[in-house]
Amino acid sequence: MGEIIQISGPVVTAEGMRGSEMYELAQVGEEGLIGEIIELSADKATIQVYEETSGLKPGEKVEPTGEPLSLELGPGLIGRVFDGIQRPLSIIREKTGSFIERGVGANALPRDKKWPFKPTEKKVGSEVQGGDLLGSVRESGLVRHKIMVPPGVSGELSDVVNKGEYKVTDTIATISTEDGEVDVNMIQSWPVRKPRPYEEKLGPEIPLISGQRIIDTLFPVAKGGTAGIPGGFGTGKTVMLHQMAKWADTKIVVYVGCGERGNEMTDVLLHFPQLEDPRSGKPLMDRTALVANTSNMPVAAREASIYTGITIGEYFRDMGYDVALMADSTSRWAEALREVSGRLEEMPSEEGFPAYLASRLAEFYERAGRVITLGSRKQTGSVTVMGAVSPPGGDFSEPVTQNTLRIIKTFWGLDTDLADKRHFPAINWLTSYSLYLDNVQDWWEEEVGKNWREYRDKAIAILQKESELREIVKLVGPDALPDRDRAILEAARVIREDFLQQSAMHEVDTYCSLEKQMRMFEIVLDFYDKCLEAVEEGAPVENITALPVKSEIARLKTWPEEEFEKRAEKVERQINSQFKKISEEE
Repeated sequence: MGEIIQISGPVVTAEGMRGSEMYELAQVGEEGLIGEIIELSADKATIQVYEETSGLKPGEKVEPTGEPLSLELGPGLIGRVFDGIQRPLSIIREKTGSFIERGVGANALPRDKKWPFKPTEKKVGSEVQGGDLLGSVRESGLVRHKIMVPPGVSGELSDVVNKGEYKVTDTIATISTEDGEVDVNMIQSWPVRKPRPYEEKLGPEIPLISGQRIIDTLFPVAKGGTAGIPGGFGTGKTVMLHQMAKWADTKIVVYVGCGERGNEMTDVLLHFPQLEDPRSGKPLMDRTALVANTSNMPVAAREASIYTGITIGEYFRDMGYDVALMADSTSRWAEALREVSGRLEEMPSEEGFPAYLASRLAEFYERAGRVITLGSRKQTGSVTVMGAVSPPGGDFSEPVTQNTLRIIKTFWGLDTDLADKRHFPAINWLTSYSLYLDNVQDWWEEEVGKNWREYRDKAIAILQKESELREIVKLVGPDALPDRDRAILEAARVIREDFLQQSAMHEVDTYCSLEKQMRMFEIVLDFYDKCLEAVEEGAPVENITALPVKSEIARLKTWPEEEFEKRAEKVERQINSQFKKISEEE
């Protein structure tokens, strides 16, 4: 047991700590505040405290626990809201009211609730290993929680309980290992900073389908991939993450509110329980775990919150599920690193961030992946990580954004000018990119349409050409451009406004199936080709601009799926007839 000799905000130094280990948990002060050892020197330990440290005094005791910061993983994760170190906020509220008091603790998973456990067909005497299924629990209307043999445990199954209701602490199986009998219950404890093991990492070859046209068709992210969403204030980062949470084709959603303003996190906490899972009609919270750590909560717990989120995601991945993890935002997490680093008097790097900022970001994002899970099942699971970045003033050259760009494979850069024009999603198609295009091309062409890559590259080329022309227009005006260039501007505007722009609030347009996306893509690019053909044949640009079919193209995205194909065929006929009429007039 040691005692406090120095206090600097959330950082406490204690002496008499010989024998302690890095990242070991410690109970600090008379109230037993939760802290984690982050630096050791001789018999002195530096501890980052996850709770408010005001009132602590030198001389108070510090007691190491001998354990690292670990999570309880088991039934009870889904549908709940945790703080950065996995304390359930609803239970804390019952104990202390709306404000979290220091030193208060609660079990992450409910101990009194009984779960309907259904064992697998594995018989007593069969060999089992880490990752093998022992049974399952219906945790919610959408999630069947698989109870697995913990990683690192293997041997002969000497006992397993019958079908029935059990608490998470009840022994449901006994395994005879080389080191003796091991009792297994429904809880797995896992250190948050240690990645969970898997059999094999797979290539990112399957796209994560979001129903957002600009993402799916232009800048896709693969399942098990990484994406960054940098953008200034008001550019729609949070709404975009909500859309991904609601519509992405994953089984589990883990949303980490990391250092966001209290009112934004309140919106998430109020909004998420009201969202309906579009595929089942049940509440979205039935497949969601929330980690809430607002900017007025202790800064050290903010640093731990993204590790809490990714560990929960890996646990569900090990069950063979696809998981989408949203971190909002990694900038606030980096600011927590900077504050703790400053308290430690470490040499600062660019803009005061610690020199290890890049390696910590990499440690987080590299835990994403699509893998073959442990055990004899050889199932496939994935964790896709999407991190919002909040660069001050929308400056993408700042360290957090730049270091994130070196790690992630998909970059959805949100643009303040687009947001000001009410163009959402405000993803800038000139600065954004995806490095998964070659990986997912075969899947797209086999499952959706052979022309996807051709359409995608053609659209990008048109939008780049439009950007160049708009720069010229700023100097000389549109009338100075040749008719062909004016036609490109007009056709590109149709692509931007009628295809890429999408309303998250519209009942129909909030989600667009891949088949509908490809059909719309085909129509707007056909309109572009017809525009250039008409101009080359001598048609005035003014006639093209006045075509009635343009309004019909604009309305395509609001047509329901069941009526869309009939409408699309009608619009195609109108495009052909109206351009034919223009040619005949000439």
